[in-house]
Amino acid sequence: MSTLALVRPPSPRLAEGLLTHMERTPVDVDLAMRQWQGYVDALEASGWSTIPVAPAADCPDSAFVEDTMVVYRDVAVIARPGADERKPETIAAQAAIAALGYRVVPVEAPGTLDGGDVLKVGSTIYVGLGGRTNVEGIAQLAAAFEPLGATVVTVPITKVLHLKSAVTALPDGTIIGWEPVVDDVRVFPNFLPMPEESGSHVVILSPSTLLISDDCPQSAALLEARGYDLVKVDISEYIKLEGCVTCLSVRLRDAPTPQG
Repeated sequence: MSTLALVRPPSPRLAEGLLTHMERTPVDVDLAMRQWQGYVDALEASGWSTIPVAPAADCPDSAFVEDTMVVYRDVAVIARPGADERKPETIAAQAAIAALGYRVVPVEAPGTLDGGDVLKVGSTIYVGLGGRTNVEGIAQLAAAFEPLGATVVTVPITKVLHLKSAVTALPDGTIIGWEPVVDDVRVFPNFLPMPEESGSHVVILSPSTLLISDDCPQSAALLEARGYDLVKVDISEYIKLEGCVTCLSVRLRDAPTPQG
């Protein structure tokens, strides 16, 4: 399995990032820079190789690189962000993923799609339909991935910015989430409620290891009791901007097929 991750250094304008469901609180940009490096270091210490995407100093939300694309097998669907201010973020991200040999499929107008709205669980791809991703964007994602064997499932979201603000998945396919912000848990065949909001956000580092925010001790204990090893990171400044551990990287688990 390929263990590459795209990451993107934060903009000096990070504190100006967009907010939808939260009140603005002060962001310590210097601390955020150190936290981002700690996140990158945690990936690398866990055996992942990180590939930096060129910085976008004029895009406050650009550290949230996950939103720029969705990768499945050897295809990268390049997002068309639902917020106009974020549309320039995809340019350098597309160049970075294309340089790795992935086939690139951009979402076209009137479609909108944010990568944070997409949760892949095996060959099932859940896509949040909400403020940033629309019906046309989901249709274009399905057109790109269903020929590769994926099944795309639309999940309405109204209480959070992105689908992965509410739910992520464990290596065994269990969907974990914080129930107060999940519109309908019945969408997911195997749902496990978490006791803290941050506990619903994990990055799978290996079949036995998860990356998680360090501010959810009850959730951490629950996951450890299920046999997982946890790598904990401090991302407090990104949480203030509706971010979580998944937002700060694009994990590339499938090597692209060489193109002739």
